[in-house]
Amino acid sequence: MLTHSLPLLAPIALAVTAGLIAKGQAQTPERAALWGERAGLAGLGLALASLALLIAFGPGASPLLGLFGVGVSVRLDPVSVTMLLLVSFIGWVVLRYARTYLDREPGQARFTIWLLATLVAVMLLVQAGNLVLFTAAWIGSSLCLHKLLLFYPDRIAAQRGAHKKFVTARISDASLILAAVLLIATYGSTDIGTILTLAHSGQGGIMAGLAAGLLALSALLKSAQFPTHGWLTEVMETPTPVSALLHAGVVNAGGFLLIRFADVMLLSPFVLALLVMIGGFTALFGGLIMLTQPAVKTSLAWSTVGQMGFMILQCGLALFPLALLHIVAHSLYKAHAFLSSGGAVERVAAINRPGPVAVPNGGAVSRAFLAALGIYTAVFALFGLVFGFDGKSPQAIALGAILIFGVAYLLAQGLADTAPRALTRRTSAYSAGAAISYFALQRVAEWLTAGTLPLTPPPGPLEWALITLALFSFGLVALAQATFPLWSNHPAAEGLRVHLANGLYANAVMDRLLGGWRRVSPSKSGASK
Repeated sequence: MLTHSLPLLAPIALAVTAGLIAKGQAQTPERAALWGERAGLAGLGLALASLALLIAFGPGASPLLGLFGVGVSVRLDPVSVTMLLLVSFIGWVVLRYARTYLDREPGQARFTIWLLATLVAVMLLVQAGNLVLFTAAWIGSSLCLHKLLLFYPDRIAAQRGAHKKFVTARISDASLILAAVLLIATYGSTDIGTILTLAHSGQGGIMAGLAAGLLALSALLKSAQFPTHGWLTEVMETPTPVSALLHAGVVNAGGFLLIRFADVMLLSPFVLALLVMIGGFTALFGGLIMLTQPAVKTSLAWSTVGQMGFMILQCGLALFPLALLHIVAHSLYKAHAFLSSGGAVERVAAINRPGPVAVPNGGAVSRAFLAALGIYTAVFALFGLVFGFDGKSPQAIALGAILIFGVAYLLAQGLADTAPRALTRRTSAYSAGAAISYFALQRVAEWLTAGTLPLTPPPGPLEWALITLALFSFGLVALAQATFPLWSNHPAAEGLRVHLANGLYANAVMDRLLGGWRRVSPSKSGASK
């Protein structure tokens, strides 16, 4: 239907604005930034109109044009509309913030152009209905982002981070191109809807399994998974609006790739198992190292590494609706965190209360974990009685238990001997609220994506082993975090903290392999010539 092509108007509006600014029609950088902000607002309005169309007409695809005999189309479904709303909203917020942040900064108009171009590419990516458009948008988003990462081209740190990102992205691009070729050869079509329908019926065989492996590799590289995570923690020399766009938007493309091709990924349980192991380790790795970082933006970057690992873990467990929900929640949180990072130090100093309110002992920590699991079990039973237990997969139940481990840390402070009663009541309410929110949002995500994303299959022996390993690993780390004041002063802990603060030196190894440490500024390179 022609109406299903309406979402395409959002990136077109931004692309036209970028073109007008590039031709000098805006006349001044300040006016160019204003045009960019208004284009972002128009894109958000068109995304909302796309949601209305989805409700009115239902999912579908609309062909656009033919390139060398290959049709190009856009999709309108709950996944694409959710992502389009998310990207357009964050894009408008970032454009609005950048207008003030870069006021009278040299290169402001150039910055606005590349920011709009990046948003255009990501908008095309999330609504692509064809492998040709999907792959082109995937590559284009990375190339446009590269220009933003080098907004200050003379900074050596910016060159090194952008160089590492460029190399990693090109490998990811090559992997996606090979996967696209295999999918086209296997299913005889470039249409994503056709491919997913055939894959859902079980067709594809070994070729589809190989394509799933390549898709997974491309997603892992795009989402900064261990050991290729270093570029995400080093691209801090770019303006804060770019950091917000990267961490709240572009880095989520890896998870979106796995979600969009969920039916293909289910054809290869071995690949899903690898995603669980790599994503789970990256989540634990990023979460631990985040605690040792002194700088706000660097700590947020490591937080993103951990969150992306958790998202990959969800995809590996075939919890694709929950992974989509995670993308939305993390994007909104991380955009706010980066855009407000400038005042974080002042806000912490104003509290004038270093450290936790109460330090729990071993008994309080044990009671906290038992109480958190008790609250989770009670809420699970309540939702089961209301909605039924048949829709609950063991993977989703285990994931909820992992999430409640994090709440146990707060609950432990509330159960400490020196904790005021108000803190005890508050942390208990937080624990119950987290469990209720998890089950409620899970139901909403599954309901919205029903018929678009596949159901989670029953776990086999391998999946059960991975679920058990994940529960044990995340539980152990949560216990270590909750008891941190009890063992942090031990001499062995001091050495561990140093190693963690340096990311266990995995990034240094990648620097050596990629030669990023040899990068020099363009001015020096030009002088040597």
